[in-house]
Amino acid sequence: MSSLSKIYAEISEVASLLQASGWAEKNAGNFSIRIDRNSFDYNKELITEHQNLQKQTPEIANMVFLVSGKGKRMRDIAKAPEENTIIIIISNDGKSFSFSHDEDIIPTSELITHLEIHNMIAARNSSEKVVIHSHVTELIALTHIKKYCNQENLNNLLWQMHPETSMFIPQGVGFVPFALPGSTEIASSTINKLRNHQIAIWEKHGVFSIADTINNCYDLIDIAAKSAKIYFMCANSENQPQGLTPKQLSDISKIDF
Repeated sequence: MSSLSKIYAEISEVASLLQASGWAEKNAGNFSIRIDRNSFDYNKELITEHQNLQKQTPEIANMVFLVSGKGKRMRDIAKAPEENTIIIIISNDGKSFSFSHDEDIIPTSELITHLEIHNMIAARNSSEKVVIHSHVTELIALTHIKKYCNQENLNNLLWQMHPETSMFIPQGVGFVPFALPGSTEIASSTINKLRNHQIAIWEKHGVFSIADTINNCYDLIDIAAKSAKIYFMCANSENQPQGLTPKQLSDISKIDF
């Protein structure tokens, strides 16, 4: 299996999971993956469309990304990832990008945010290659509660609800106050949070996660969502969740896993 074929298979799996989890209503959610330029036949990619970027992204100049198509449903991406995604190539100066306009597919409407996140990742030379945006029901619900529209309170809750959250998301999540999706404002706020976190939660909207693979991106979201779900299950039973104690959390942090 070629590297690109493997990526399409992973996309299909994760898109199916996002849909099954109820986190991808209609055409909700999008993703981007930085791919090796040698993983596809560049000569066969007919670049017919050029678009300028609102903000220069010099750190990802000449890089190639596979992104979800605008308006494409996750359930359709799961069935036919090649037909519902598109490959884009960043220009030499990072001021624009090119892509094939075949099949009337254009990049996701959240592309600005995705590319600026990738630009930040490239600047710090870390291993993340994938960005996922999803409408994670349980985490959105938490941000409809005023108390948890506070990063410290939000993280304390998530860590206390489930040991796995403390183990695999020890740096916590970043909280992004509500702003219009697709705007430079929300892109900037999201990037600031993802500098020190692998997950950023948009108030009353959804989640962004970054990781080295699309499966690992999904895992991070899934773990955080489970913590939120445990909280709501306890609350719905009219019992205030006890939560892990500070000592228990400290002991968990010492586990070598």
